[in-house]
Amino acid sequence: MNQKTLEIGQTSFDSDLTPPLTRLTIELGKDRLTVETLVCAAKKQIDVRLCGGAEFEAMIDGGAALLDTTLEKHGGIYGVTTGYGDSCTETVNPDQYRELPVNLTRFHGCGMGDYFDDETVRALMIIRLNTLAQGYSGVSMELLRYIEFFIKHDILPLVPQEGSVGASGDLTPLSYLAGALIGERQVKYQGKVRRSSEVLTELGKAPYQFRPKEAIAIMNGTAVMNAVAVLAFSDAEYLAGLACRITAMVSIALMGNAYHFNQRLFELKPHAGQALSAEKIRACLPEGKQGALPAPARIQDPYSIRCAPHVIGLFYDMRETLRAFIETEMNSANDNPLIDPKTQSVYHGGHFYGGHICFAMDSLKNITANIADLLDRQLALLVDTKYNRGLPPNLTGTLGSISLNHGFKAVQIAASAWTAEALKNTMPASVFSRSTECHNQDKVSMGTISARDCARVNKLTAQVTAALMLAAFQAINLRLKKNELALNSLGQTEKTYNEISAFFKPLENDRPLEDDLRKTLKLIEERHFSLCP
Repeated sequence: MNQKTLEIGQTSFDSDLTPPLTRLTIELGKDRLTVETLVCAAKKQIDVRLCGGAEFEAMIDGGAALLDTTLEKHGGIYGVTTGYGDSCTETVNPDQYRELPVNLTRFHGCGMGDYFDDETVRALMIIRLNTLAQGYSGVSMELLRYIEFFIKHDILPLVPQEGSVGASGDLTPLSYLAGALIGERQVKYQGKVRRSSEVLTELGKAPYQFRPKEAIAIMNGTAVMNAVAVLAFSDAEYLAGLACRITAMVSIALMGNAYHFNQRLFELKPHAGQALSAEKIRACLPEGKQGALPAPARIQDPYSIRCAPHVIGLFYDMRETLRAFIETEMNSANDNPLIDPKTQSVYHGGHFYGGHICFAMDSLKNITANIADLLDRQLALLVDTKYNRGLPPNLTGTLGSISLNHGFKAVQIAASAWTAEALKNTMPASVFSRSTECHNQDKVSMGTISARDCARVNKLTAQVTAALMLAAFQAINLRLKKNELALNSLGQTEKTYNEISAFFKPLENDRPLEDDLRKTLKLIEERHFSLCP
């Protein structure tokens, strides 16, 4: 397969489009990572390698040489000649400089909870390699090549999700990457969980030996929260687009008033994202009389239809701000201390603080949960005969007794539960900052917790979306059977209707819907369903 290297700042391809046939390669240390390129790399759709060339290698090794010179002439470098955190007043003997980083990886091996999935682990390794490849961490080219080796061979450390307060970065979860490099942790390789040392031996590679500062350079940063944030942002973007599509379906199913999405209406309150959401919904609806839709049942629809652009549009209004926070973080030097070969200086600072990621994720989970709430309310309209404008109770399609069959009644209850849990998780994590580590880390970001919350909110929102997709399909199917609609009157939503009909049998007599919901959820996660133009 042909390869094509991305130019600096170039994204791979738009998330709404089919990937190109040419296989792309991102060069860390040269190309700027974007949300799209990282997501594609995490899904193994594009390749990742270090920037080649003598100039890049000289820059990296220049930082390592500066660290050596500073140690020899001056000493006094945090995490190299001293203990960590509050223990920075403790001095380490020169013969322990290489032993200290190994100890750092060991005592931080206390993570708990579920392990991150493969895509997240790939993403965090790529981000960490990219941040070290900025050239300000004082690490050697050999270390970068080792991390590149893990990425190339898909050696995935088992990284527990719980145990980071987001400053000094993701110390505990990133210790599992650092520990795997030196052969002391478990990894997943070719689908099996094994000791890292065994896999390295099998591949003809000796466990890595840390130089001074290299373990803290890996661990003292924001790569884990950043990885979760990138994937969460990408998922939220797709869910927002899908919510526009489904809103159009529900509007059709309820014989709604398409003028709620009129272009002129949104020119008079010109929030750009809100207008874009309305445009997407409008594009999915039949155009004027050509669609042969019945007249609107009411002059004004309930807010969950009429105000959908105002809810979904918040994502589009915030999209570039959130993207900038996420992409700046993963293209920056964010460990401590920083070793700057350009100024020949060592800077002790706090760039490991994940405040921008936390703010982005606290904001995004609020937006996405509100979309879940919107779709949950739309589902409630569809099943309730007081609001569904002539559809049967609970969308039952029974051919027999309605009294025996309850259609989507339980699905609506379940969707309400998923929505409630999503809304509960919108509490900002940043406000739970707490002092830890002997009051050295006395103000922390909680960015990793916020990112994990956001990923959970996305999952719950996708479940609500799956429920509404099937319900909207059922509602339209019932109207088609009663000749209240024609298939060619659905506009762009006909494509979504057909995508659902390919795997979902319309509900007639009651049956368990779990398998149908899980199938729909999987297809959502795989980006199977078309979005609005």
